[in-house]
Amino acid sequence: MTKVSLDALIPREAFEVQDQQGQHTGRNITTLSIRDLEGSSFFFSAVRKPDFQRETNEWDAQKICDLIKSFLDGDLIPAVILWRSASSYTFVIDGSHRLSALAAWINDDYGDGTISQEFYDYNIPEEQIEASKETKKIIDKKIGSFKEYQWSIKHPDKVKPEIAARAKSLGTLAIQVQWVEGDSSKAEESFFKINQQAAPINDTELRLLKARKTPSGVAARAIIRSGKGHKYWSGFSEDNQDKIQEISQEINNILFKPNFKNPIKTLDLPIGGKNYSSQSLTLILEFINIVNNVSNEKDLTEDLTGEKTIQFSNNCRKIARRINSNHASSLGLHPIIYFYTPGGRHKTGSFYAVVALMLHFEANNYFEKFIKIRSDFEAIIWQYEYLIQQIVQKKRSAVDGAKYTRDYYITIINKLLDGTEKNLVMKEIIADAAFNYLTLKPNISSNINNKEFSRENKSAAFIREALNGVPKCKICGGYLHTNSISIDHITRKEDGGLGTLDNAQLTHPFCNTTIKH
Repeated sequence: MTKVSLDALIPREAFEVQDQQGQHTGRNITTLSIRDLEGSSFFFSAVRKPDFQRETNEWDAQKICDLIKSFLDGDLIPAVILWRSASSYTFVIDGSHRLSALAAWINDDYGDGTISQEFYDYNIPEEQIEASKETKKIIDKKIGSFKEYQWSIKHPDKVKPEIAARAKSLGTLAIQVQWVEGDSSKAEESFFKINQQAAPINDTELRLLKARKTPSGVAARAIIRSGKGHKYWSGFSEDNQDKIQEISQEINNILFKPNFKNPIKTLDLPIGGKNYSSQSLTLILEFINIVNNVSNEKDLTEDLTGEKTIQFSNNCRKIARRINSNHASSLGLHPIIYFYTPGGRHKTGSFYAVVALMLHFEANNYFEKFIKIRSDFEAIIWQYEYLIQQIVQKKRSAVDGAKYTRDYYITIINKLLDGTEKNLVMKEIIADAAFNYLTLKPNISSNINNKEFSRENKSAAFIREALNGVPKCKICGGYLHTNSISIDHITRKEDGGLGTLDNAQLTHPFCNTTIKH
């Protein structure tokens, strides 16, 4: 089930600058009531997540529903852990998903309500909207909306009996609260200790939390949300903030538009796979690091002005444009050929390898050489696309395998440039000591007893037929993709060519602007 984004319900705030324990009078509260989580309440308006807190998007609709039901039924819910800063903000050290789930129900916002719309500048991804609708549907059916509970106070006969019964005790229900005592460093230490126990932070999130102020960290957060959501770059000048948001939005569009849907019924696919998936943040972070030659974010220093983040982001935009966009430099690499299996699964390892390949082309002026053999190259890598998985498995991971897959691609290109026949290239490659572990036989596994078509087989059937009808560039012979097509004059304008239909041909932007001129 799709994960639901509740990240907007409790905003983030930096607290490490508050280097002292909160200076407040009176005693800390020991419980939170339902009214404390209404958007206009004194408590909720002052509650914050630390800026190093991971995004509140790990729960699916059923888990959110179960938490709300448990609360309404008076079941035991683990206490939330809070810390009070000197600025009087109350930070959630542990329990943000619990508080956000209840707040979502109370404020009728499961990722696309009023609070979320404002948080994401009224630009919410389609997948997030669909997840929100599904969550609301499940909760309305199994629990009922908060408005129904409010309505039942004066009109108990007009709601379901179970809602009327629960509503009577709603005012006495509460969540237990525990407090962290000490300064901000103590609070941060408590956060990481707690969040690596019951529900460990995944490796990518942990890397980003620790590198949140580095150019890789800031750029990754900006790109994943297309410059929307919590602005980790808000401390930079307005001009630099605008640049980061503009570049990030363009990169996000190139990587993840149009939205990926399964089974596949169109070849108009995103080069980065599905944006709203557990893998997308990892893909973006590794993309940034590969492009900017970062082996470990720990080696990066904090970006105080945003200039380094802009530099990193610009470098990434240049490569993204080069891979597939309407920019004049674009090779228009077709996503199906380069980044997907015949069954429609996105190949992260191939994506990293192509990024590394583009860097090699840049450094060695290889673009025009590539164009000469592009058609044969694409035929080979599509016929033997399963070899990428063998390389990745041999090298243990998609990231580690990127340079080896890049070298595999370069070897194919060089053999074609040297005049090796297309049907002999792969035989020569597996005879090479560097690639002799490759087996020219796909690993096919299917359940022959299942009478229903799997999603993968449905996608494969479509891709098999649709690929036959894909137009090819009239200059290089490579496949053309919707996002990267240029209309070229067969007879150039400077040679007297007119803008007539007979003088028009489809090409890649790079082939039109560089090879042709």
